[in-house]
Amino acid sequence: MKVAIVGYPNVGKSSLINRLTGTREAVVHERPGITRDRKELDCEWNGRSFTLIDTGGVDFEDEDPLAGSIRDQARAGLADAQVAVLVVDARAGVRPGDQEMADLLRRSPLPVIVAANKCDGVAELPLAADFHRLGLGEPLAVSAAQGLGSGDLLDRIVELLPPGEREPEDDTIRLAVIGRPNVGKSSLVNRFLGEERVIVSDVAGTTRDAIDMPLLVGERKLILVDTAGMRRQSKVADSVEYYTTLRSQRAAERADVALVVCDAADGVTAQDLRIAELAMKASCATAIVLNKWDMQERAEDNAEGLSVTGGRLDLEHERGRVAEKLRLRPRVLTASAKTGRHVARLLTETIALGDRMAGRIPTPELNRFLAEAVQARQPPVGSRRGASGHRLKLIYMAQIGERPPRFAIQVNSRARVTRDYAYFIENRLRARYGLDGVPLIIDFVERGQRGARGRARAA
Repeated sequence: MKVAIVGYPNVGKSSLINRLTGTREAVVHERPGITRDRKELDCEWNGRSFTLIDTGGVDFEDEDPLAGSIRDQARAGLADAQVAVLVVDARAGVRPGDQEMADLLRRSPLPVIVAANKCDGVAELPLAADFHRLGLGEPLAVSAAQGLGSGDLLDRIVELLPPGEREPEDDTIRLAVIGRPNVGKSSLVNRFLGEERVIVSDVAGTTRDAIDMPLLVGERKLILVDTAGMRRQSKVADSVEYYTTLRSQRAAERADVALVVCDAADGVTAQDLRIAELAMKASCATAIVLNKWDMQERAEDNAEGLSVTGGRLDLEHERGRVAEKLRLRPRVLTASAKTGRHVARLLTETIALGDRMAGRIPTPELNRFLAEAVQARQPPVGSRRGASGHRLKLIYMAQIGERPPRFAIQVNSRARVTRDYAYFIENRLRARYGLDGVPLIIDFVERGQRGARGRARAA
C-alpha cells in the first residue's frame, strides 16, 4: 500500500515524511526544490505497514524543463498510490499553487488528506481552517518540526488505506547504483525499469536522494537504488550536496550489490576506485560498469578491444588496473544506458553476485580446496615467539556465515598466519568459486582456541 505526499515547493513534505517514518532518510533543506525524484520510504502505524512516496514540489507555473520532470514524477507517484496527502503551508495560507494541486486531486479517484503543516504551536492551529476552501474535506493541523498532529495524520491514513498486507521480500536483492555525478546512473536505472522512473538531465547533481524502486527480473525480486553522484570530499560545494552524498553512502551500506557506474570516456578514474572501495568496505558485492560505451570509437571487428591511442579506451588495461588496485577484484563490464547494449547482462551479473553473497559451499568441497591450495604453495614457517622453525599447518576449513561469506580455517597453534599467505588463500578461493567482487571474511583459528586469530578480511 502506498501513500503519495504531494504539494507546492518548500511546504515541508520531506520533513513531514521524516517525522512520520521516524527516520532522516528524506533530504531536508530550507532551499526550495531539493526533492526532485520520488522516493519511497516504509512506514508502520498501529500494526499496519505501508509506503510513503516523497515527491518534489509541484509548481505548475515554472517553465523550467526540470520542473516539468518533477511534475511528471509527482503524477506518477499519485498513479501508484492508494491515498494522497496534500501538504500545505499553514502560515502562508492558500496559494495559487495549492489551488492547482487541489484541482488535480479532485479529479483523481484517490482519497485525499489535507495536512496543514508548520502549525508549531497551539496558537497556530486555527490557521488550518483556511484550507477548507480547497474542497478536499477537513484539513489536519500538523507540525513536522514539533510532531504536533502526526499521530492524527497517521490514524487518518490507515483509516483510508484499503485492506491488504505487504508481501515478504526475504529473497530480494538490493542493488545500489552508485558513482560520480553525471556518469549516467539515472539513465541506467530507467533502462533497467523500462520507464522514465527517475529524472535525467545533462546537469550534474540532478539526483539528490537515494531512490528505492522494485524490479522483477524473471522470478527474482530486486530493489533498485538510484543515488546522488559522489564527488571527492574536497569538492563538495554545499550542505545539500554533503547530505545527498551521505545518503548515497548509506544506500551502499544497505545494499547487497553495488554497480559502480563510470563514464567510458574517462575510464576508471581514481574517484571511481574510491567509490568502489566504499562499497566494498560496506560489505557490498561490487561490479564496475563503463557506461556510455556507445560513444567509444570501435576498432574494426573488435568492439571490446580498443587501443589507448586517439582517446580510445583499452578495456583490458582498465580491467588489469582494477584487479591491481582493488582487493576484491570486481568485474569490469561495459554497457550503454542510451542504446540498451549489455544492460540485461548487468542485471544477470547482479543476481549472480547476490546469490554468491548468500550461497554456501559444502564443507567437504572446501577441505578438498584447502588441500589443493596447500599442495600448490606450502604455508610459511612460523616466526611467532616460541614457534620459530615450526611450519604453519592448515587443518580444516568450513563456511560459518553468509552475506558476506565467512570461512573459518583451523590451524596448528605453533605458528602465525602471514598476511601474504592469507591473501593467497583468499585469491584462490575467489578464482575457484567465482567470488570476484564478493567481500570475503576468512578467520584463521588456532586449534583449541575459541577466538579467531590472524584474521584476514576482504572489505
